[in-house]
Amino acid sequence: MNQNVRDYVTEKVNELLKAPSCCAEAKTAAQNWLDAAGTDREAEASRSLIAELEMDIMPVDGLIAFAGSEAGVQIFGAEMAGNIAAHGRELKAAGAKYCDCPACAASAAILEKKNELI
Repeated sequence: MNQNVRDYVTEKVNELLKAPSCCAEAKTAAQNWLDAAGTDREAEASRSLIAELEMDIMPVDGLIAFAGSEAGVQIFGAEMAGNIAAHGRELKAAGAKYCDCPACAASAAILEKKNELI
Protein backbone atom coordinates (compact mmCIF):
# COMPACT_ATOMS: atom_id res chain seq x y z
CA MET A 1 0.00 0.00 0.00
CA ASN A 2 1.34 3.42 -0.78
CA GLN A 3 2.08 5.91 1.97
CA ASN A 4 -0.72 8.32 1.00
CA VAL A 5 -3.31 5.56 1.41
CA ARG A 6 -1.75 4.41 4.70
CA ASP A 7 -1.81 7.99 6.02
CA TYR A 8 -5.44 8.48 4.96
CA VAL A 9 -6.57 5.18 6.46
CA THR A 10 -4.61 5.89 9.64
CA GLU A 11 -6.46 9.20 10.00
CA LYS A 12 -9.83 7.52 9.46
CA VAL A 13 -8.99 4.63 11.81
CA ASN A 14 -8.14 7.16 14.52
CA GLU A 15 -11.49 8.89 13.89
CA LEU A 16 -13.20 5.51 14.20
CA LEU A 17 -11.46 4.82 17.52
CA LYS A 18 -12.66 8.17 18.89
CA ALA A 19 -16.26 7.74 17.70
CA PRO A 20 -18.68 7.20 20.58
CA SER A 21 -20.86 5.12 18.26
CA CYS A 22 -18.04 2.66 17.47
CA CYS A 23 -18.56 -0.86 18.85
CA ALA A 24 -15.90 -2.72 20.82
CA GLU A 25 -15.19 -5.19 18.01
CA ALA A 26 -14.52 -2.42 15.50
CA LYS A 27 -12.29 -0.64 18.01
CA THR A 28 -10.28 -3.83 18.47
CA ALA A 29 -9.93 -4.34 14.71
CA ALA A 30 -8.97 -0.68 14.27
CA GLN A 31 -6.32 -0.81 17.00
CA ASN A 32 -4.96 -4.07 15.61
CA TRP A 33 -4.66 -2.39 12.20
CA LEU A 34 -2.79 0.56 13.68
CA ASP A 35 -0.44 -1.81 15.51
CA ALA A 36 0.22 -3.78 12.30
CA ALA A 37 0.50 -0.86 9.84
CA GLY A 38 3.82 -0.92 8.05
CA THR A 39 4.66 -4.45 9.26
CA ASP A 40 4.36 -7.89 7.72
CA ARG A 41 1.03 -8.23 9.60
CA GLU A 42 -0.57 -5.28 7.80
CA ALA A 43 -2.35 -7.26 5.07
CA GLU A 44 -3.99 -9.64 7.53
CA ALA A 45 -4.97 -6.78 9.84
CA SER A 46 -6.40 -4.93 6.83
CA ARG A 47 -8.54 -7.93 5.89
CA SER A 48 -9.78 -8.23 9.47
CA LEU A 49 -10.57 -4.51 9.67
CA ILE A 50 -12.46 -4.57 6.37
CA ALA A 51 -14.47 -7.64 7.41
CA GLU A 52 -15.42 -6.01 10.72
CA LEU A 53 -16.40 -2.71 9.14
CA GLU A 54 -18.48 -4.42 6.48
CA MET A 55 -20.41 -6.19 9.25
CA ASP A 56 -20.82 -3.06 11.37
CA ILE A 57 -21.56 -0.20 8.99
CA MET A 58 -25.25 0.69 9.16
CA PRO A 59 -27.10 0.95 5.85
CA VAL A 60 -29.42 3.95 5.88
CA ASP A 61 -32.48 1.70 5.54
CA GLY A 62 -31.34 -0.21 8.63
CA LEU A 63 -30.93 3.06 10.53
CA ILE A 64 -34.45 4.13 9.63
CA ALA A 65 -35.90 0.73 10.54
CA PHE A 66 -34.04 0.51 13.85
CA ALA A 67 -34.87 4.06 14.91
CA GLY A 68 -38.52 3.38 14.14
CA SER A 69 -38.62 0.12 16.06
CA GLU A 70 -39.61 -0.47 19.65
CA ALA A 71 -35.97 -1.33 20.45
CA GLY A 72 -34.86 1.99 18.94
CA VAL A 73 -37.40 3.85 21.05
CA GLN A 74 -36.23 2.01 24.17
CA ILE A 75 -32.59 2.88 23.50
CA PHE A 76 -32.95 6.45 22.26
CA GLY A 77 -36.28 7.53 23.76
CA ALA A 78 -39.31 8.34 21.62
CA GLU A 79 -38.31 11.87 20.61
CA MET A 80 -34.69 11.05 19.74
CA ALA A 81 -35.70 7.88 17.90
CA GLY A 82 -38.11 9.95 15.82
CA ASN A 83 -35.37 12.48 15.10
CA ILE A 84 -32.96 9.74 14.07
CA ALA A 85 -35.54 8.12 11.79
CA ALA A 86 -36.30 11.50 10.20
CA HIS A 87 -32.58 12.14 9.73
CA GLY A 88 -32.24 8.71 8.14
CA ARG A 89 -35.03 9.52 5.71
CA GLU A 90 -33.26 12.79 4.84
CA LEU A 91 -30.03 10.90 4.23
CA LYS A 92 -31.81 8.40 2.02
CA ALA A 93 -33.53 11.16 0.04
CA ALA A 94 -30.12 12.74 -0.52
CA GLY A 95 -28.80 9.43 -1.88
CA ALA A 96 -26.76 8.34 1.13
CA LYS A 97 -26.05 4.64 1.39
CA TYR A 98 -25.00 4.56 5.05
CA CYS A 99 -25.65 6.18 8.39
CA ASP A 100 -23.54 9.30 8.88
CA CYS A 101 -22.70 8.90 12.57
CA PRO A 102 -18.96 9.31 13.28
CA ALA A 103 -18.31 5.55 13.32
CA CYS A 104 -20.19 4.84 10.10
CA ALA A 105 -18.67 7.88 8.36
CA ALA A 106 -15.14 6.76 9.26
CA SER A 107 -15.98 3.17 8.29
CA ALA A 108 -17.32 4.27 4.90
CA ALA A 109 -14.17 6.30 4.25
CA ILE A 110 -11.96 3.32 5.13
CA LEU A 111 -14.04 0.95 3.01
CA GLU A 112 -13.64 3.30 0.04
CA LYS A 113 -9.94 2.35 0.17
CA LYS A 114 -10.68 -1.37 0.52
CA ASN A 115 -9.02 -2.39 -2.77
CA GLU A 116 -5.90 -0.42 -1.92
CA LEU A 117 -5.69 -1.92 1.58
CA ILE A 118 -5.50 -5.54 0.44
